[in-house]
Amino acid sequence: MARIAGVDLPREKRVEIGLTYIYGIGLASSQKILKEAGVNPDTRVKDLTEDQEQAIRKAMEGFTVEGDLRREVALNIKRLMEIGCYRGLRHRRNLPVRGQRTKTNARTRKGPRKLVSKSKKK
Repeated sequence: MARIAGVDLPREKRVEIGLTYIYGIGLASSQKILKEAGVNPDTRVKDLTEDQEQAIRKAMEGFTVEGDLRREVALNIKRLMEIGCYRGLRHRRNLPVRGQRTKTNARTRKGPRKLVSKSKKK
């Protein structure tokens, strides 16, 4: 089983797709890495040789992936919240950050509806 950047790649998938299981690597970066490493993208992960795995690891050295990238993103969000900018306030209140409407929709970010009880008329 190929283990790259601390992630076990799925054995039956093509290497091109398998690399996208690593946080921070999408399809375009995966293709770029494989081209640099000289590995055929159609190869299955289980068919990779040790030399090919090493070549992929070597080609990935320029990329920020997994733990480092997660930490960097978390620190960026924390910085926005500390300086009190609009995006930081939206993060702090768990509301959509990128300008989406919230009068309707936004249920994923806001959570389930809160029940508002109607006062009894006397």
